[in-house]
Amino acid sequence: MTGCRIKIIYLIAIAFFLIGSGLCRAEYDYIDITNPFLRKIPIAVPLFKKMSSGDATAQLSIKASDLLSETLEFTGYFKILDRGAFLADPQTDAVFSNINPQNWTSIGAELLITGGVLIEDNMVEMELRLYDTFKEQLLVGKKYTGGINDQRGMVRLFCSEVIYCLTGDRGIFNSKIAFVSTSSGNKEIYICDFDGYNPKRFTHAESIALTPAWSSDGKWLAYTSYEKGRPDLYIKHLKEKFGAVIAKNGINTTPAWVPGKFALAATLSFSGDQEIYLLTGTGKISKRLTYKWGIDLSPTWSPDSKQMAFVSKRSGTPQIYIKNIDSGLVKRLTFQGYYNTQPSWSPKGDILAYSAMEEGRSNIFLIGIGGEGPVQLTHNEGDNESPSWSPDGNLIVFSSTREGPSRIYVVTAYGTDKRRLLALKGEQTDPEWSPRIVD
Repeated sequence: MTGCRIKIIYLIAIAFFLIGSGLCRAEYDYIDITNPFLRKIPIAVPLFKKMSSGDATAQLSIKASDLLSETLEFTGYFKILDRGAFLADPQTDAVFSNINPQNWTSIGAELLITGGVLIEDNMVEMELRLYDTFKEQLLVGKKYTGGINDQRGMVRLFCSEVIYCLTGDRGIFNSKIAFVSTSSGNKEIYICDFDGYNPKRFTHAESIALTPAWSSDGKWLAYTSYEKGRPDLYIKHLKEKFGAVIAKNGINTTPAWVPGKFALAATLSFSGDQEIYLLTGTGKISKRLTYKWGIDLSPTWSPDSKQMAFVSKRSGTPQIYIKNIDSGLVKRLTFQGYYNTQPSWSPKGDILAYSAMEEGRSNIFLIGIGGEGPVQLTHNEGDNESPSWSPDGNLIVFSSTREGPSRIYVVTAYGTDKRRLLALKGEQTDPEWSPRIVD
């Protein structure tokens, strides 16, 4: 699915049935995303109705409905009901009008998504609707038109509408994940979609690339590379591939973009000590951010960019600290455990995820920015490292050796629904979730 096709879909996507109570608004608030005891909503997604004849339409009916189910299930909000229990047949019963709510409430479905697909002249038309079966209300209705290969984009667009209707947030469906993989025999950076689909190699230095970091507009990637035999910091535009290289003596690593600005923090050691500096997006040093002797690295910014968390050995062992940028005040955040690293600040602003080593194993923990907690998310399953938040703050991606080689996994912010994102040749580490990306 190319960026060009996505634009076409956006332009052609039209809303319908937006009259009266059928118009879903964000304040519907079906899902309380702040609730740690979130109950999954039972939702029925029958096979989409074939609106044209032919094997291609029949295959699309199955593939698109399955894809929509999988995409919604990925969020952790829904329980997808077994189609074998359905009382209505989408191929013979009405799916766009005269819905019989009892056919769905009787099997426990609180929400229903119906769809119809038509293929004509190598173009696909997909019509999708979300119903509240108990209120007997149409919540969302959309029609999309595009090429045969655009079905995934259509499904994701509709899933974004569903999540916005139920939570007030657009979700994660136009985000990506950068990570390091040894698939080529070297540590190179790859990028995949939020669900692990379509992994592509980004760097081709045939060397070592580490610590990818996304700019807040999703257009730039910063990372450390040993392409020239030393740890230099690269800043590259994702599409045009132009950018800057920071190649000062010593270490240049762990970049973190300032939210909403073309600037980033990174650890540089040209002064003899590993300190964190603020840099422009073109690689010029703006100012020094840490001044304590000892290793300071792995900065991460609060969403309002007024605070920066980082790792420091100033107390003897790696611990996480928070600096107020305006006042310069630094406070220690973690006190439990002797090795706390890799902090990631939640987009919601109130929690940090990080990796902590205890009894020889690394696990993912959460801690409030006021020191509340910590809460352990992973237990007794290999080493779990490099947490990074989804743009809606509801999921965390991390690397783990629970199945042997290091792979990329996703878990909800409450520690539920752990699943592997993808498995490529070699090992995958250092995942970094992007902001929402609009092509």
